[in-house]
Amino acid sequence: MKLLYIVPTIKNADGVARVLSIKANYFIEHFNYEVHILSQNENSELPFYDFNSKVVFHSIELKGNAFRFLKFYQKQINQKVKEINPDVILVADNGLKAFAFPFLISTKRPIILECHSSKFIEEKQLKSNLLSKLVSNIKYCFKDFGAQKFTQVVVLSNENLNEWNVKNAVVIPNPSWVKTEETASLQKKKVIAIARNSYEKGLDRLLPIWSKINEKHSDWVLDIYTNETDSLKKEVVRLGLSFGVNFFPFQKNIESIYLEASIFVITSRFETFSMTLVEAMSFGLPCITYDGPVGPRSIINSETNGFLVPDGNIALFAEKISVLIENEVLRKQLGSNAKESMQLYEIDAVMEKWKKLLESL
Repeated sequence: MKLLYIVPTIKNADGVARVLSIKANYFIEHFNYEVHILSQNENSELPFYDFNSKVVFHSIELKGNAFRFLKFYQKQINQKVKEINPDVILVADNGLKAFAFPFLISTKRPIILECHSSKFIEEKQLKSNLLSKLVSNIKYCFKDFGAQKFTQVVVLSNENLNEWNVKNAVVIPNPSWVKTEETASLQKKKVIAIARNSYEKGLDRLLPIWSKINEKHSDWVLDIYTNETDSLKKEVVRLGLSFGVNFFPFQKNIESIYLEASIFVITSRFETFSMTLVEAMSFGLPCITYDGPVGPRSIINSETNGFLVPDGNIALFAEKISVLIENEVLRKQLGSNAKESMQLYEIDAVMEKWKKLLESL
């Protein structure tokens, strides 16, 4: 079987690229599929994550205003689809143009939409005026309308499924690549966060929380793995946290980072299915996350394998971190339960679901 993935970018260090590297490699190494990945406006540099050498990369150049952009997109996509001639096309794109894809492409091949983010991902800030609400509602209706035109829509959780007003959707979670029996010792005085510095990922919400922790537990450190750090470093200085927070670039081989931590935290505003959360729990880390509209609650059973905190409750989030810092027994119990619960996302079982779906189309 020949698969064509269409994505905005594939060579960066974000979660979608991580997931696609895992799945593409598995498709090739276990199912003997042929995998092509088509991205946009990317140069010839190597991807951040490791892909099987048999993966074939393609890129198209898109530019100009919205009309020209869409025109070039349609023309080049159709050229590539004709050239590659895939058995199945998979679109992993969160942008509005993804939902126009069924109307732009000339093919009888099945087309799958992979939803890696919330339906409401394009909300950059909370808006209450009538015009903004109207524009948002039009966007959501367009997304539902476009999604129905795909052969199949794949979402990552039941909570995510409930966002969509479509009948052609199924739930297949992202797989955990972690197969090791190694478990974090939870002895080091270290809390970690791994996320892009974006509105969606909400790292700006983490620093006020850590300010409260630093007052009580100044011997603990917060390590943040992210990309752009200028705005965060300014906030660190403003809060007087210069000696309690460390910044690092994203790491390709991240196992040792999880194993050397004792607590993992997420402060996202939107989180459909956090790969870093699954990875951290697979290494036995107790995790704390805001309970957003979708996502974390499908992975964490609060008080059993981690903590869910009402969105935006800084004081309670800090309290939960303090509880884990002060209670090693609870830390280890939640970590053990976290690791055990990740069997639901074991890669072989998840990829069998993908194989069954793809070969049924």
